[in-house]
Amino acid sequence: MAVMFVAVMFVAVMFVAVILTGFAIAAQEREAKHEPLTFALNCTGGDCPLLKGAPQTSGMRGGSVRLKPGENVGWHSTTGNEEALVILHGNGVANIGGHADVPLNEKMLAYIPPATRHNVTNTGSQILEYVWVVAPTNTGRQ
Repeated sequence: MAVMFVAVMFVAVMFVAVILTGFAIAAQEREAKHEPLTFALNCTGGDCPLLKGAPQTSGMRGGSVRLKPGENVGWHSTTGNEEALVILHGNGVANIGGHADVPLNEKMLAYIPPATRHNVTNTGSQILEYVWVVAPTNTGRQ
């Protein structure tokens, strides 16, 4: 009986220790200090992620894309994120599920709301180059 009591107490203490360790790790992640970063936009083709979210950032991700004429990035969704596209060079179109296509021209910004299925297609005769930034919203969807 005493051995059983000691075993139960040991398991209980271990359970509490695991829970407290989890809380401590979560608190450290919330208090993490992030350092400034810079990246060269040396994307040779396709999608080149640069910011990759936590722990590098608080949740923001981003990168650059270079598409040849006629290429596209493929349909995907922002889910619980919002996205900004900064068009650096070329022309294209943002295909937005359920909406009219949005023309993209250099030196413009396009905003894609959360939970939006979309694709980007190069409709021009030159390379389409842009930077994308995705950030979580407070909607709880990820």
